[in-house]
Amino acid sequence: MASVLYQSIETLSRDKGIEPEVVVGAVEDAIALATRKYYKTQENMRAEMDRETGEIRAYVYKTVVETPEQVEDEVNQMTLEQARELAPEVEVGGELRFYKDTTPLGRIAAQMAKQVIFQKVREAERDTVFNEYNHRAGEVLNATVKRLEPMDVIFDLGKAEARMPKREQSRLEQFAVGERVRVVLLRVDRAAKGPQVIVSRAAPALVQNLFQSEVPEIYDGTVSIRAIAREAGERTKIAVMSRDKDVDPVGACVGMKGMRVQSIIRELRGEKIDIIEFSEEITTFAEKALQPAKVSRVSITDLAEKQIEVIVDDTQLSLAIGKKGQNVRLAAKLLQWKIDIKSEEEKRQEVEQQMQAMSGGPTTAIEQVTELGDAVLEKLIAAGITTVEALADMTPEQLEEVPGIGEKTVEKISVAVRHYFGQYEEGEERPAVQAPAVEAASESEEPQGDTMTKTPEALLVEAAETGTAEEVDDISAEEIAEAEDEVTDAFSDADAREEQIESDNDTVDSLVNESQEISDEGIDNDGHDRG
Repeated sequence: MASVLYQSIETLSRDKGIEPEVVVGAVEDAIALATRKYYKTQENMRAEMDRETGEIRAYVYKTVVETPEQVEDEVNQMTLEQARELAPEVEVGGELRFYKDTTPLGRIAAQMAKQVIFQKVREAERDTVFNEYNHRAGEVLNATVKRLEPMDVIFDLGKAEARMPKREQSRLEQFAVGERVRVVLLRVDRAAKGPQVIVSRAAPALVQNLFQSEVPEIYDGTVSIRAIAREAGERTKIAVMSRDKDVDPVGACVGMKGMRVQSIIRELRGEKIDIIEFSEEITTFAEKALQPAKVSRVSITDLAEKQIEVIVDDTQLSLAIGKKGQNVRLAAKLLQWKIDIKSEEEKRQEVEQQMQAMSGGPTTAIEQVTELGDAVLEKLIAAGITTVEALADMTPEQLEEVPGIGEKTVEKISVAVRHYFGQYEEGEERPAVQAPAVEAASESEEPQGDTMTKTPEALLVEAAETGTAEEVDDISAEEIAEAEDEVTDAFSDADAREEQIESDNDTVDSLVNESQEISDEGIDNDGHDRG
C-alpha cells in the first residue's frame, strides 16, 4: 500500500496535470539539497523515497578511479584500492554510497525543501502546458472568459490560461466573465513566468470552423473551402468549390432562406460575409471576388509578379474599391494577386497618353490658339495648361474647375480649339480669303467676270467650299496652271480696257470744249443771236 506522502503526491500531480514521477523527483532533489546545506558539504548528494513507507533517505556517492594520479576531486572520487577495502566487488567507474542521517534536519531545511519542490512542480507544469498546446496551432477550442483586463481578455482552457490580445479581437464583440466562446489557438510563447497560450477571435480559421460546423456538405467534403480573406468585425470573403456538379457550393453555404450563414453571422456578432464560387481561371475568379461591383474586363499584366488589371465602369469604381479600399483589399487577399483597378475613363486617358508617347508626343504651345485672347491664355497657363493637346483632352467639367473659367468661356475655348484644328460646325463661317482688287477705270463702269478678282488660291478655296473633299483633291497641277493663265489674261485685258477708257475720256473732253466755244461765239452778251 502506498504511503500517505505518495498519495498526496499523486493528488497534486492530477491537479497540476503532470506525472507523479516528476513530483517524486522534485521531492528527492529537495531533500538532497537540504541535507547538503545542513552538513555544509560539497559532496555529491542524492535522495531516495520509498513509495511504500514514505521514508526519504539521503546519501553521498563517490566515483571509483584506478590510481591516485587519476583523482581530480578528493571529495567526490576515491581510488580502486580504497574502494575495495569497503566493497571488494567494486570496479573502476563504479560508485560507493554513504548514507547521511536526515533526522537532524530542522525547520529551515524543510522550508528550503518546500521551495525547491514548488519550483520543480512549476517547471514541470510549464513543460506540460507547452507540450499540450504547442502542436495544436490553428485549432479551435472552447474557452470560458476568466477575467477582463484593460487591453486583453483571459480565457480558461481547462488545463491552462489563454490570453487574447487587443489586435486579435473583433471590434464588434464584448465579453462577460463566465461566457463560453470559441477561440482559435495561434501559438504558445515561452516566457519567464511560464508558457503563454495566445488565442484569437480574428483569425480566418474561426470562420472556416464555423462553416464546417453549420454546413454538412463542407463537413463531409462535398464542398471545400479554397480561400478565406477576413477583416474581423468588418467583412469576410470566402471562396468555396463543389466536388459534385449537382451541388451548388454557394447555395449549400447560404442554406434555406439564409439560415446557415445567418447562424454564423450571429456567432461573429453581425460581421458581413461574402460567399464566392471559386474558379481556377484567375480572371473569372477576380470578377467574382470583386462582387458586388460589376467588372467590365480583367487582364493579366504580369504573370510572374501575379498582377492583374481590372477595368470597371465609372459608376462602379467606388463600389469596386469599397469603403476605405476594403473590397479590393479583401479580393487581393483572396486571390493572392495584386489588383490594379481603373475606371473606363482612366484607362482611356492612359491609352491616349501611350499613343502620344509612341508618336513622339506633340507639344504645341497654347499661344498658337489666337482666338482665346490674352486673358483666357493667362488663366489657362496659370492652371498648368500650356499645350493645345492638353487643352483639347480636357472635359468641360475639368475646364470649369480652372479659376476664372465659366460656362461661356468654356464654350469659347471649345470653338477656338475646333477652329485651330480646322473643324467647323454647320452654320459657322470660315475666314474669307481676300484677293487683290482691280481698280476700276470709273465709278460707272466695273470689270466684268469673277476671274478678274480672284487669285488661284481663292479659286481653290471656292472649290473647297462648293465641292467635296474628293473634288478638291482631284484639281491637278495643269488645271491650276490654266487658272493662273486665265487670271493673267484677265489682268492684261483689264489694263488694255483701262487705257481705252482713258483715251475715250480725252476725246469726249475735247468735243465738249469745242462745242462750248461755238456756243459762245453765236450768242452776244445780251443774249441775242448775232446772225
